[in-house]
Amino acid sequence: MRWRPEALQTNSGRNGPCGLSYTVAMSTQLTRRELGLAGLGAASLAVAAAAAEPESSYTGALDGFKSKVDAGTFDTVAWTRARYREAPLRMTFQATSQREAQRWQERLRPKLAELVGGFPDKRGDLKSQTLEVKEYAAYRREKFVFESRPGLYVLGYLLTPKNASAPHKTVICLPGHGRGVDDIVGIDDKGRDRTDKDGYQHDFAMQCAEQGLAAVAIEQMAFGCRRDAAATKRGLGTSSCRPAAGAALLLGETMVGWRVWDVMRTIDWIETRDDLDAQRVGCMGISGGGTITTFGAALEPRIKAAFISGYLNTFRDSVLSLSHCIDNYVPGILNWCEMYDVAGLIAPRALFAESGDKDGIFPVEASRESFARVRKVYEVFGKPERAEHEVFDGEHSFWGKRGIPFLAEHL
Repeated sequence: MRWRPEALQTNSGRNGPCGLSYTVAMSTQLTRRELGLAGLGAASLAVAAAAAEPESSYTGALDGFKSKVDAGTFDTVAWTRARYREAPLRMTFQATSQREAQRWQERLRPKLAELVGGFPDKRGDLKSQTLEVKEYAAYRREKFVFESRPGLYVLGYLLTPKNASAPHKTVICLPGHGRGVDDIVGIDDKGRDRTDKDGYQHDFAMQCAEQGLAAVAIEQMAFGCRRDAAATKRGLGTSSCRPAAGAALLLGETMVGWRVWDVMRTIDWIETRDDLDAQRVGCMGISGGGTITTFGAALEPRIKAAFISGYLNTFRDSVLSLSHCIDNYVPGILNWCEMYDVAGLIAPRALFAESGDKDGIFPVEASRESFARVRKVYEVFGKPERAEHEVFDGEHSFWGKRGIPFLAEHL
């Protein structure tokens, strides 16, 4: 069968591209060049016709049927928020006296430990080792490692200030999602020292050291050097949260619990150091670091003061309603308490929280509401001055203008 030039006619009734009709002949042969030019012409007409069509306004399978169904009943997030309104919150704070508040904490704290998956019964040898020491104008930086669980190590940096005397007030510093601990100790994405305090975390561990506090900045699980090979291959900013936090859930545990245990073991490490004051230990972090500061200070009484940046909110308005990393989720927690109840377990120890008024991840109005609830716990304990909240003009980022001095004052 051969094509012939006369084939592109309108007399056969057989439609080709863009409505052109064609006939088939058995004789004259087209050259490949002629056939190619004919095909290009047809293709150009097809592209032009497609470009002339109006942009599709199709939004989904309910288009054209919204008069017959309630489209709102298909909104999964709206349904989960309705479910939230029915959440029991069986252990939410209702105390009216200090003694009742203490009993509430005594009941909720072990329940919270159970919800995050519990903690190991035994604490093994830390097997700590110093890898490197560097001197800077304002502080000394020591890179170290220790074993948190059998076969699982933590890397950290100790920044000790040169404008204060040992034993130092000490703050455990926890990074949020990003490049990991490098983002808070003055190390850029080439492994070089920096002084510009770049990124949304603004090297807050370095800021602590510059203001006279010893900073123990640890690499959180699934960040930085504590990632799997696949995440490492994808770049410095890619975490291993999804496989690791997912594995925790499959094991009946949580990434929150795993990371809080690392904080507990970090205090064990601090207790081995003569240059650090283990009786004056604080904890601070932003975003995912704020998560673990909140849960860590709630569950670890050795933490004397907490600074939560870019996290204190409600589960309702943040973790339940918006897209968050899987490392934020604690199964079943809404059966017992809200985020402000978790933070209330820190009372009457000092607590500072800060929120950006344009934070799209943790909406500021919910942060205000949550802090108001936390403050009531402090009021019942008779220590309202130990809880402060600063709202600053900014997005999801570290601020620290009042938070770091607050820590220094209360440690």
